[in-house]
Amino acid sequence: MPAQLVVSVVDDDESVRESLPPLLEALGFVARAFTSAEAFLASDAIARTSCLILDITMPGMSGVELYRELKVRGCNIPVIFITARGNGPLRQGLLEEGAVECLDKPFDDTALLQALKKALAGG
Repeated sequence: MPAQLVVSVVDDDESVRESLPPLLEALGFVARAFTSAEAFLASDAIARTSCLILDITMPGMSGVELYRELKVRGCNIPVIFITARGNGPLRQGLLEEGAVECLDKPFDDTALLQALKKALAGG
């Protein structure tokens, strides 16, 4: 995949922010990591992000709230949700709202790569 594609990771879990960017870079992406939804919104990354990997549950603005805020702003960035708390109804609702995938932590590299391919192919 072209190295120009930026994948942004928004997760309050430091271990996720430290482990995902090197994996994404090994897969050929440019990776950016953010500690919160608010930090992502305040950054210059929104316009350059090709795909967003977003934790559902975070302090402050949740991943779901960020997803909906981006839609209100007209930012149709493909989103892959990740969660440590599997929730069938929430997961299904997010997929119905247009999320590309909702992966349960811990997820394997293959599942992530499949979700990224789906996201970058237009869903």
